[in-house]
Amino acid sequence: MADKVTNTTLKPLGPLPTTVREAQRKLDELWGQTDIETRAYTGNIITLTTPKHFARVQEALSGLEGRYAGRQIIGIMERTGTGRVNLDASLVPQNGLYVERLTLSASGEQLRGAILPLLRSATVNHVWWACDDPPEGRLLSELTEVADQVIADSLRLDLPPNLHYALADLGWSRSAAWREALAQVFDSKDAAQALPQVNHLTVWAPESNQRPALLFAGWVASILGWENLDAVTFQTRRCAREHTDLCGVELRGPEVSFKLEAESHDSATATTCFGDICRQNTLMLPNMTLAEGLARVMVRPERSTVFEDAWKLARAQLDKQK
Repeated sequence: MADKVTNTTLKPLGPLPTTVREAQRKLDELWGQTDIETRAYTGNIITLTTPKHFARVQEALSGLEGRYAGRQIIGIMERTGTGRVNLDASLVPQNGLYVERLTLSASGEQLRGAILPLLRSATVNHVWWACDDPPEGRLLSELTEVADQVIADSLRLDLPPNLHYALADLGWSRSAAWREALAQVFDSKDAAQALPQVNHLTVWAPESNQRPALLFAGWVASILGWENLDAVTFQTRRCAREHTDLCGVELRGPEVSFKLEAESHDSATATTCFGDICRQNTLMLPNMTLAEGLARVMVRPERSTVFEDAWKLARAQLDKQK
């Protein structure tokens, strides 16, 4: 990542075709076309994906600021027509900064040997598994050996929290606003006093992805001291939120109900009823983009027992459904 340039519109430089051996020289050639004299490297983000998700990955990485990772390595898992590793080098402008991007196309086995030599040394390594399919072979396991953080759909890949690296789940990260909003519902003393009466949770989520809902339910259950998710109902609903987001939640029990329902991309209606009290108000609940979710987990790695407890309950529920 280069020092910030003010009052200048930076243009993308590259891509230049290259090889693993010549990648650094090609990047140096591109840097030579700029007026930037110093470079500050903040880390590597290694993204493993497929052609199906490549455009989405590019968009997300382009939305990051360079301070999160000065070198982006995108590994597209596909068998090339030549049977060789195709590699392009480029400089991508982000908020007045240039970020190095190396894009590789090859089989998973070929990527194993190609990615490690491209890492900037003595910096933080983020590994993002950005596709639906679970890994084959040793590609992901080998990269986790050098990773400071692994970003993945942890329930789909069955990746439990690990002491060797920080595990970040984007579904969990992007539900942070829901957890904060639900906590706000119980800021009032009378609502908090009614919480012990709650004995059931309903979570509404888009049909396309239920795993963030499982993690959210695991969080609620762990906070309430429930041993499993037997008292949770999962339902699908359409709403103005992204597919990895939630649409609404309700905690209820005898004569008590605490409900949050998404109204837009940035707000939700909170309805609380207990005893003779029933009130409604609007809470800010911003919709987090994929790039914002990535930035959040990269700057604030998850190493909390809160996530671990939620993950264990969600994993156990998935095992029951098999």
